[in-house]
Amino acid sequence: MSHKHKVLLEKVFAHPIATNIDWKKLAAALEHYGAAIDVSNANRAHIVIKDQELTLGLPHHGHELANKEEVTKLRHFLEAVDLTPKDL
Repeated sequence: MSHKHKVLLEKVFAHPIATNIDWKKLAAALEHYGAAIDVSNANRAHIVIKDQELTLGLPHHGHELANKEEVTKLRHFLEAVDLTPKDL
C-alpha cells in the first residue's frame, strides 16, 4: 500500500498543479504517514503532522480537491514537515 500512497503524494507535488486529487485517498495516504485528520461539519479538514497544523477546505460536491490554492497550501505544509516524495 505504501507505493500507492507515495504515488498520490507525487501527484500533490506535480507540475502543473493537479486539480483531481481524490480526498479520501489523500487522507488515507496522509494517515499512513502519521497524520491525524479531523473533519468538521463545515467541510474543513484539520491536519496535524509533527506538531504542525493545516486546515483545508474540502470539496462540497464530488470527492476531488479541485482548488489550486488548497493544493498549494497542502504542498507547502507537506514540505514544512518533510513529507515529500523524495523524503519517503
